Amino acid sequence: MSDRYDAIVLGGGAAGLMCAARAGQRGKRVLVLERATRPGKKILISGGGRCNFTNIGAGPANYLSSNPHFAKSALARYTARDFLALVERYGIDWHEKTLGQLFCDGSAQQIVDLLLAECANGDVEVRCGEEIEEVTHDGRFNVATQTGNYEADALVIATGGPSIPKMGATGFAYDLARQFGLKVVEPRPALVPLTLGGEEVLFREISGVSAPVVASAGKGRFPEAALFTHRGLSGPAILQASSYWYPGDPVTIDFLPEQEGDWLLERKREQPRATLRSTLRDLLPQRLADILADKLAIETEFGNVPDKDLRAAQERLARWTFHPNGSEGFAKAEVTIGGIATAELSSKTMEAKRVPGLYAIGEAVDVTGWLGGYNFQWAWASGVAAGDSL
Repeated sequence: MSDRYDAIVLGGGAAGLMCAARAGQRGKRVLVLERATRPGKKILISGGGRCNFTNIGAGPANYLSSNPHFAKSALARYTARDFLALVERYGIDWHEKTLGQLFCDGSAQQIVDLLLAECANGDVEVRCGEEIEEVTHDGRFNVATQTGNYEADALVIATGGPSIPKMGATGFAYDLARQFGLKVVEPRPALVPLTLGGEEVLFREISGVSAPVVASAGKGRFPEAALFTHRGLSGPAILQASSYWYPGDPVTIDFLPEQEGDWLLERKREQPRATLRSTLRDLLPQRLADILADKLAIETEFGNVPDKDLRAAQERLARWTFHPNGSEGFAKAEVTIGGIATAELSSKTMEAKRVPGLYAIGEAVDVTGWLGGYNFQWAWASGVAAGDSL
C-alpha cells in the first residue's frame, strides 16, 4: 500500500524546499524525499558558511543556457527582492558584498531554517535518508524507497547536478529525465578551477598569489580576482570564466586593467631609468611581477628599450593567453552547466511538456548562473514557478 500525496519533490535542497513550501501553503499535500541525512547540505557550505543567498542584480543576462530566454519568466515573477523580503520577514540580518552579493550576517543555517519553517507552514512532510530505488508512472507517479512506497499526481525533480559529489551529488536527475523521454544537454563542470600544463606549469610556482584582473573566455569577461594554485588558475574571475571555457580554448587575462593607453611609454618618458620588472613590482604582487617580467624578457632600463618592444609588452600584459589543459572537474565545480533541456519544459511552470505532472527545477535544469548568488536566485525562482503550478 502506498502513501498518497498531491506532489512528491525529489531533493531537499534550495529549489526543492522552496517548491514544496509554496505548494504546501496552497493546500497541497506535499512530500519531500531527500537522500542526505539532513536537508539543505549544499546551502550550509555556500558563501563560506554564510550563504550568498541571492544577488540583488540577478537577471537573465547572468545565466547560461542553450535557450538564454528560458529563465526570463521565472526570474521576472520571483525576484531577488522577493526573496530578500522573505529573509527580512524571518528577522535574518544580512549584508551586501561586492557586485550585489547578499550574505547572512550569521550562518547559512538560518536560510535552511527559513525554508523548513516555510515548509512547516504548509504542512509539508520532509523525509531524509531516503534512497530512491525506483520511479514509475501509471497515471500517478510511484516512488519506491528503502522505507516505503509513495504515490502522487505530480513529481518534481529537484536533485541538482553532479557537482560536489562528496556532498552526495549525482546525475540522478538526468537518468530520471531520460527515463521519461526528456532530452538532457550534456553536463559539464562550471565555476571550477582550471589546470595548467606544459610551460605554463611555471605559474604553479606562485601558488597562493592573487591579483585583481579581467579574465575572459568565450563571451564571458569578468573583472575580479584571479588566484594561482598548485594546479593552475582559480579565484572568482577564473571561476566565472570557466563557465564559458571549453577544452582546447584559451583563457585571456588582463593583468593590469587599470592601466590605459600607452602607459609603459608614458612611464618610459617619466622614469627612463626604471625597468619593466620594477614597474610591475609597483603594480602587482612581487612573485607575479617577477614571473611576468621573466617571460617578457625586457631587463634593461626603459630609456634603452625601443617603443615597439614596450608596446608589445603592454599588449601581452593586457591579453596574456593561457591554455588550460583541463579543469578540476565536478569534484571542485560549484555548479553544473547543462542538464534537463529547457526545450522539454514550460518556462512558466517548469512542467514537462510531454509528461503532465512531471516538473524539473533548480540545478537539474539547463540554466546555470554566474558566481555570486545567482544560482540560489534561480533555485528560488524556479521552485516558486513549479510550486505555484502544482
